[in-house]
This record gives sequence, C-alpha cells and structure tokens, in this order.
Amino acid sequence: MEREKWLFIDSGNCDPAYNMALDEALLTWHSEGKIPPVIRFYGWNPATLSIGYFQKAEMEINLEAVEKYGLGFVRRPTGGRGVLHDQELTYSVIVTEEHPNMPKSVTEAYRVISEGILQGFRNLGLDAYFAIPRTEEEKAGLKNPRSAVCFDAPSWYELVVEGRKVAGSAQTRQKGVILQHGSILLDLDEDKLFDLFLYSSERVRARMQKAFKNKAVAMNQLRETPVTQEEAKKAFRAGFEEGLQLDLKPYTLTGEQEKEVEQIAESRYRSKEWTFRR
Repeated sequence: MEREKWLFIDSGNCDPAYNMALDEALLTWHSEGKIPPVIRFYGWNPATLSIGYFQKAEMEINLEAVEKYGLGFVRRPTGGRGVLHDQELTYSVIVTEEHPNMPKSVTEAYRVISEGILQGFRNLGLDAYFAIPRTEEEKAGLKNPRSAVCFDAPSWYELVVEGRKVAGSAQTRQKGVILQHGSILLDLDEDKLFDLFLYSSERVRARMQKAFKNKAVAMNQLRETPVTQEEAKKAFRAGFEEGLQLDLKPYTLTGEQEKEVEQIAESRYRSKEWTFRR
C-alpha cells in the first residue's frame, strides 16, 4: 500500500523570530489547504531562550543573563516552560486535527506524533520510551510545575531514556491545525541553563539544579560516540517516516512564502509587545 506523502523542510539555523514565524505560517497555509502536512527540522542562530505562551518573562527570566550569554529571546505560540535552544535538533509537525490518524485528545495526538521521535532515538541506539506519570504526586506536578525550566520534569508521553527526559515538546491547536514542536537534546550546559531563570534564593537554585541532573539528560551523555547534527537529522527523519508510516518529500519555500514569514516575524516575534505581553 502506498504511504501518505508529507512535506519535509530542513531550515538550518535561523534567527528565533523567523523560526517561530515559519511554524506559524506553515500552520496557516495548511489550514487554508495550500500545503499538505509538514515536518520541519531547524536550529537557532544565535542560541536562544524561548518561553511558553503563558509565561511571565520579567518574573521568571533572568534577562541580564540572556544578554550576557548573547542569546536570542522569543515567546513561542505554544505553551510550556523555558527552553534553551543551543546544542539540539528542533522539530515541528503541522497536521490538521481532522487527519484520520490524529486522535481528538491532545495527549493522545501528542503520543502519535511523538512515535516519530521515539523511533529516531532508537535509530541512534538509545532505548527511549514514553513517560507516563503514575503517582498522584507526579500527576499533580504536571498541573503545578514548580520550575520555569522545561526539562525539569517529563509530561505525559514525553521521551525518556534511563528515566531521564531527552526531548521536550509543546503543542497548540489553531485554525483546526495541530502544531507540535520541540527540542531533541544533543548536549546541554546545565550551568548556563540555570543562570537564565530567577530563583527566590541561591539555595533554591542549587537544590533545583541538583535535582535536575536526575530528571533530564542530553543524548551525547548517554552514548560513547557523540551524535552530530547531521546524524541526528538523518535518524529522526527516518524515525518520523517509520513512526508515522509516511514518506517525506523535501520542500523549499517560494519567494512569496519567504516574504510572508518575514512579515510575521517582524510584526509579532520581534515585537516587544508580543515578547513581554504577560
């Protein structure tokens, strides 16, 4: 049986506003029937701290540290907590809610899409599996996260290896379309990450950072031979094809589409009104 064909875009390293604008534009174009579903891979130039749609930037983020490290700073259109996009592969999936393989429930759709990431880790020889919060305490933690740091704890169906989170994702649904994007960690500088958030005291920071080591890990800490960006792209592209049972067809944006993305980047994601809106 012939497999469904989705588009595949490898954007390379782009500035933070462009990255968020392109995800938004792809969602809109798909909702209007102009393009089929899309899987996109991208990186960040400069390395960037992204915050979730509902986060309060000035109350949770150490903006001086963001500047000191020369990082980009952007608010995502999706929820979730702060993510340092540095040594990672970032992905996004854009598909209509009406797609026959997409469950109506956010959590279950998240699981279906994340099958692609699961297969990608397995292609790299890592025994990844889905996190399923079991205790009442773990479930309560999902509703009331204690930390502004995304990788502080796994949510439903996030990917873990040896009990530690290796990928963090967020999802939004707009115009009848699912946008899920997330970070697949290759390497991680924990000190830099924890410098980017505000804490009630140094003691609290030290306690959280110590606990973090047991909750999150980058894939190159788990492998004898480090994975390069290109190797990761190859493994996860194949992973999405296997996990979602589809074929990916490379796609390049037209000049008109590029112009539209730039307009969205300028009017929303580069605007202080959007970034500091809460």
